[in-house]
Amino acid sequence: MNQALDIFRSSGYCFSRNPVFLNSSRNSPAFLLHKQNFPQEHLAAPLFEKYRRLVCSKRAVNSKPFIPTESNSLCVEAETCDGADFSAVPHVQTLREFPKEELSEKVVMVRFDSKLLFQQLQERKIQCENAVSTIKYLHEAGAKVILISSWDADDENTMKIVRAESIAGALSSVLQVKVVPVKLVTTHIHSAKQESNIILLENLFQFKEEPANCKGFARLLSSGVDIFVNDAFSQSHRVLASTVAISRFCYASIAGFHFEAVLSQLKNITKTSQKPYVAIIGGGNLVEKAAALRLLVSICDGLVFVGWQPVDLGPESLEEIASLVSKCKKILWIGPVRFGLSHSDAGEASRLGAVVDRLRSQNNLETILVGKVACTTVLGSNLNYSVIENASVVWEFLKGRSLPGLMALDRSYPFDIKWDGVYDDPTRPLVVDVGSGNGLFLFGMAKKTKDLNFLGLEINGKLVNRCLERVLQTGMKNGYFIRTNATSTFRSIISSYPGELVLVSIQCPNPDFNKPEHRWEMVQRSLIEAIADLLALDGKVFLQSDIEGVAIRMKSEFVKYGKGKIMVMDESEDASCYQRQWLNENPFGVRSDWEQHVLDRGANMYRLLLSKPAIIAGSTCRG
Repeated sequence: MNQALDIFRSSGYCFSRNPVFLNSSRNSPAFLLHKQNFPQEHLAAPLFEKYRRLVCSKRAVNSKPFIPTESNSLCVEAETCDGADFSAVPHVQTLREFPKEELSEKVVMVRFDSKLLFQQLQERKIQCENAVSTIKYLHEAGAKVILISSWDADDENTMKIVRAESIAGALSSVLQVKVVPVKLVTTHIHSAKQESNIILLENLFQFKEEPANCKGFARLLSSGVDIFVNDAFSQSHRVLASTVAISRFCYASIAGFHFEAVLSQLKNITKTSQKPYVAIIGGGNLVEKAAALRLLVSICDGLVFVGWQPVDLGPESLEEIASLVSKCKKILWIGPVRFGLSHSDAGEASRLGAVVDRLRSQNNLETILVGKVACTTVLGSNLNYSVIENASVVWEFLKGRSLPGLMALDRSYPFDIKWDGVYDDPTRPLVVDVGSGNGLFLFGMAKKTKDLNFLGLEINGKLVNRCLERVLQTGMKNGYFIRTNATSTFRSIISSYPGELVLVSIQCPNPDFNKPEHRWEMVQRSLIEAIADLLALDGKVFLQSDIEGVAIRMKSEFVKYGKGKIMVMDESEDASCYQRQWLNENPFGVRSDWEQHVLDRGANMYRLLLSKPAIIAGSTCRG
């Protein structure tokens, strides 16, 4: 227990006695420490006489332990967070948000949680519904589904089943759809496209490239795959080829229903709307969990430490903990709860679980269970809990560390935009500049054309802030800028705009200034398909670059992934504007900053205009 005191003292926390528990402010959580760690004369008497009450407050510091990832004054969070927020938890694209019609005939690879589905086989149906529904949803949407996972022959949950054939049969019974086992070779993609059933690849546990996050292995694994769906949240703290490297080779990487549900529960740990909020913490290794404990200090009203050897918690301690819990509105139970060295551990823990379960039903107590032991102790057959079975993921999260499996997924914009606050008339047609830089092009266009609204999407936060300052200074009512990675957030942002999207410009994409050959990488399939879907009929796409190879690549990508909706405008429409396949002049008469720089040094710009015609026929467009 002295480790806990050392952890907080070393980080600048002050301790003082406070006889009133759960009356302290949010910034002064109470700590309940077991009596045997302190001399009797130092114990506080009132209310819980066998516990010492310590109130913790950070010395002269009023800072928050988080930095929001994306924010501005005219955006509100789509999902209200009243507690701590973390840059380590991005708002990711989910299967629920992904257009269902886009799944038809696509090859979709699902990384599922084998332990979760094996629980279903053993009639332990904790959180299995979401995992099963992800696979069924994809199959019913017309996707060609390939399942991948890893199962350990020594894991009791696998019931000693190691052959893919046996696993496929077991999954077939759970999913009520035939699952066909296939060897991990490039032909599995051909099999997927031909099969009307679901395909299961062989056990990834046997491949050393899997835990090594091998790119070559991930490339083989995802060969021919269009969309990757991660539904194995329990592995999100690990760096695996099947959860991290694989996302590099699929045009969309999204979270499945189970992944989304558990991620929501993880975020809920930091919310403090339900108070008093107490964390019951079991297990050891306090030094390694120091950062996590500091975070819990900032969000909880009290921490109850139980089950640390050689401390022996008996029936009296159990009654006092139960009395404490009865005054709470929210509880986080994380880690194993052990009561001494006797065989009564399970009985005492079960009684504590029964107390929590009774209070949950009687007092509407919000309970979050973390770890296999806590889940097994409390749950039984009750499903009305927030459950996260893998405690390692939660500890990593509480330490403020990024979860690699989560970070590998595509981003979705995390805020609802108040368009009526951004523009004086949000129903006007919209022009979007992807990679707007310092905004020279949009400011010029907005000044020139008052009957359109203009939106810049830029990943560089400093540039966005400068542009927003200028918007405020000039009182502009038809221009705005958002910091975001438009490659993955374009659809979620623009789909909420009430007017029509009439023009998208992508000018001199350059995500890596040191590697010009990679400049085209911003123009990816997910962005192109979103533009093709959201662009109004007769809408335009303007592309330009100072590198001809980049312009050619952008053109070919739009033709390839534009779904037949986006066509290159025919030269015959205005032959004087074209030199070979490129426009001689900027058709809008407003130059971007980089365009001006290139022309000033006497170099060429390679421009073209694409269209989404209402009728695709004759000489109107060409591919």
